[in-house]
Amino acid sequence: MDNRRIVVPLDVPDAAGAVALAARLDPALCRLKVGKELFVAAGPAVVGELHARGFEVFLDLKFHDIPNTVAGACRAAARLGVWMVNVHASGGAAMMLAAREAIAGAPKPPLLIAVTILTSLAEADLGTVGYSGTVAANVERLARLAQGCGLDGVVCSAHEASTLRAALGPGFALVTPGIRLPDSPPDDQARILTPAEAIRQGSHYLVIGRPITQSADPAGTLKSIASSLEGERASP
Repeated sequence: MDNRRIVVPLDVPDAAGAVALAARLDPALCRLKVGKELFVAAGPAVVGELHARGFEVFLDLKFHDIPNTVAGACRAAARLGVWMVNVHASGGAAMMLAAREAIAGAPKPPLLIAVTILTSLAEADLGTVGYSGTVAANVERLARLAQGCGLDGVVCSAHEASTLRAALGPGFALVTPGIRLPDSPPDDQARILTPAEAIRQGSHYLVIGRPITQSADPAGTLKSIASSLEGERASP
C-alpha cells in the first residue's frame, strides 16, 4: 500500500493560490489534484510548478469525448508527467481503450482511472440523467467495463468500495472523493465517509479537500489525518 494515500485537491482559481496552498503541505504525506478550474486558469505550467515542489499530480479533467479526442488529451497528460489522469467510464469501451493505448508508450505512464457515478449524485438523481437501477449497480457495471478495458482503477464513493474491491480484486485502484472528518459538514457530497472508514471499506486513495484546505493549519491537519491512517487496512 502506498503511504501517500491522501490526495489534496487544489480547488483554487489561480496558480498563485495553488502554489501558496502547496507550500503549506508536505509532499511526503500527500499528492495534489489539479481540476478543471485551476487547469483552465493556469494551464499546464502549474503542473510543472507543483512537480518542482516535489508533488505528484492527479490531473482531474474527467475526459469524455470521442475516442480520438480523449486519446490525444491523455497522451498530452502523459507528456506532462502526471501521476494519474481520469476519463468518464460512460464514454464507453472504445474511448477507454483509446485512452489506454495513447499513454502506453509514455516513459512513465500515468495511472488511468475512470469516473463511474459522480459522488454528488444520490439515488434519486439517477433517473433524471438517464440511468436505470441503483447507484451501486451502475457503479459496479461501469467499473467492470473500465477494468475490462485495462484501466488501473475507478473513482467511486467509499460506500461502494467494499463491493468493488471484492468484485474486482485488490490490485484495482479505488480513488474516493467525498471524504470528510467526523465533525465536517457534507457540503456538496451526497455519499461520504471518514478517512479511516473509507480505508477499511477498501479505498486506496482518499481525496480530502475542505477539511485540509480550509483548515487554519493545513499542514497540521494533513499530518493528523495521515497519522490516523497508519495501520489501517481494508476489512476482510
